[in-house]
Amino acid sequence: MFDFVRNHSRLTLGFLLLLIIPSFVVFGIEGYSRFQSAGNETVAKVAGQSVTRGEWEQAHDRLIDRARRQSPEAAEPLKSEQARVETLDNLLRERVLMAAATDLHLFPPVQRMARLFDADPQYAGLRGPDGKLSRELLAQLGMTPELFDQRLRQDYGMRQVLAGVAGSGFAPASTAAQSLDALLQRREIQVQRFDPIAYRAKVSPTEAELEAFYKANQALFRTPEQAQIEYVVLDAEALAQGLKLGDDELRKFYDGNLARFTEPEERRASHILIQADASASTEQKAAAKAKATALYEQAKAKPAAFAELAKKNSQDTASAPLGGDLEFSRRGSMASKALEDAVFSLAPGQVGGPVESEFGYHVVTVTAVRGGKARPFDDARAEIAAELRKSKVAKEWPAAAEQFTNMAYEQPDSLKPLEDKFKLDKKTASVTRAPTPGASGALASAKLLGAVFSNDAVRDKRNTDAVEVGPNQLAAARVVQHQPARVQPLAEVRDTVRERVIAEQSAALARKEGEARLAAVRAAPAAPLGETLTVSRLQARVLPPALLDAAMRADATQLPQVPQVRGVDLGAAGYAVLRVTKVLPRELPLGAAPGGPDPLRDQYAQAFAMAETEAYLAALKKRYKLEIKPAAKVAAASAAASAATGF
Repeated sequence: MFDFVRNHSRLTLGFLLLLIIPSFVVFGIEGYSRFQSAGNETVAKVAGQSVTRGEWEQAHDRLIDRARRQSPEAAEPLKSEQARVETLDNLLRERVLMAAATDLHLFPPVQRMARLFDADPQYAGLRGPDGKLSRELLAQLGMTPELFDQRLRQDYGMRQVLAGVAGSGFAPASTAAQSLDALLQRREIQVQRFDPIAYRAKVSPTEAELEAFYKANQALFRTPEQAQIEYVVLDAEALAQGLKLGDDELRKFYDGNLARFTEPEERRASHILIQADASASTEQKAAAKAKATALYEQAKAKPAAFAELAKKNSQDTASAPLGGDLEFSRRGSMASKALEDAVFSLAPGQVGGPVESEFGYHVVTVTAVRGGKARPFDDARAEIAAELRKSKVAKEWPAAAEQFTNMAYEQPDSLKPLEDKFKLDKKTASVTRAPTPGASGALASAKLLGAVFSNDAVRDKRNTDAVEVGPNQLAAARVVQHQPARVQPLAEVRDTVRERVIAEQSAALARKEGEARLAAVRAAPAAPLGETLTVSRLQARVLPPALLDAAMRADATQLPQVPQVRGVDLGAAGYAVLRVTKVLPRELPLGAAPGGPDPLRDQYAQAFAMAETEAYLAALKKRYKLEIKPAAKVAAASAAASAATGF
């Protein structure tokens, strides 16, 4: 019975709840309609009800917090823009399912809810020794039985919305066979390739041909409008690095927040359990206590023999073979508060008991203690400095941003005043009106680039206005040199033009010879043709997509009596002559027997059911007028950038 104590002593109770009710990873325990108002900006709507940025941020913060409790590394990927968008998707999915479950009256009544909870094995971890919901465990999770019941009813109701569709998916054998053949059917082919590279030595374009290609394809040689710029960026991180902090200030913060730098104490204990749960009679409890008392006297007389006593006498079947060992636990992580109080009141090596809990009577000893000591000040210095800088910058940023903005506008002839005032490094770059792929920081800001190409900046070489390019991040730029969009003259791009013409003419020669070979093979169907390959869409080998597509699209109804011969124009990659000779059966999955059940068909049926479920969910989103506002993408990018910089 005390297996529950041992099996959960190593898990945080919050993680246990995640395993039990996965649909509340997004929503947490506050409920669907009681979010704090962290931000009132509407990022989406479901059934006419707004989903605010504050609700979204709270949901994502809780997700990060839960991941961080498992391991700090697990939380890092969740700080990306994509992860935040996925959180919003999950949040909206839950809202849609809640609306549908409400309209369809799918929430079970109280009586049925009790039966579902008692019968479902996934909730065994929340039931106490008497089989009822453990109020003590719920209290440690910050929930009341009423709130848990509400969350559980919502969970069941939402699952029922999609359960009918997901459980009724059916894929006829003919449909499954056609779909699987499209991906997994194998074909034996013969291929002869005509590669343009083999024909390059045979072409030598004339000057007239170069000029003709250049004139016909001038769009290929048009350069966009460009500007050489210099720019400076003021951000909170740079301000923070410039702040000087004295040892006295750091020490004062350390002394005032010592608990933050103290590792929680953990104790390793062993116990001997004599069972006597709540249903035991008075006589049974008295007998259990007497036996526990006798064992306590023996353990107290010979503490070194505690493990042997536990192996022979403890009724905790999980820990008894280990000498009663319960491993390390910290306060709040043990299932029995009475046992926990005893463990944390004993000195190492001391034996205590009998301790009464809801499981019976325990004889307990502490075998090891770790933690409980504060990190040295020198070890925490860098962390304290970073936090103090962050706090100070949060207060100083508005004034610094206003001063930066005013100076950029009032002294428009140079960026040097900004460099000197804020100790900034001037950077240079070549930019176009749109951010280039892979651009980051200020150069990824369409708003800054728009300011760079304004009339004042281009014509008068004035500073741009200060532009917000990220959370707590401002930039100002200045055009050094401007180049309008233009078509490069032939003299500048002659080598490129020549290379393109050679490639084009080589491909034409390859195509001509390939077409001649195609005619010859069709005239003599038995003539040999290149190498023989076995291909499928799943095993494309090194075939170009067009060649593989032609092989799989060829009419197979007359094979193998009438081989199918095709010519495939591969464009710049040349030409190929293809002969399809056989259709081969699909390969059986590993472990499958010929003529037996087809696991691929079962997987296809599952995928088919999943696709139907997603289609039904998409229909529900339309029915309940799911609308995602443009502000959602901006909010995700802004929050991700803020998480990356730490401000």
